[in-house]
Amino acid sequence: MPEHVSVYQLLGVTLLVLVVFAWTAGLAYMLRHGRHEAVVWRVAHGLPALPRPRRAAPGHESVELTPAEKDAFAGLVRQLSGGR
Repeated sequence: MPEHVSVYQLLGVTLLVLVVFAWTAGLAYMLRHGRHEAVVWRVAHGLPALPRPRRAAPGHESVELTPAEKDAFAGLVRQLSGGR
């Protein structure tokens, strides 16, 4: 031990190094553990701002067209397709 360094200074530096090491190890553990918990929570809860998707699609709706509506639709298709 050098003559100009007191025992208290040496113990202080040693304690400081141990505290920094413990803090770094704890922070690394919390970040890894927290990331896993966040993924699990996100999968379970989804995003709160977005509505949840429906489990089943709604039933299909259909309406019968009258003969006049069928003729009008056929005319529109002919007009849009170039008269073919």
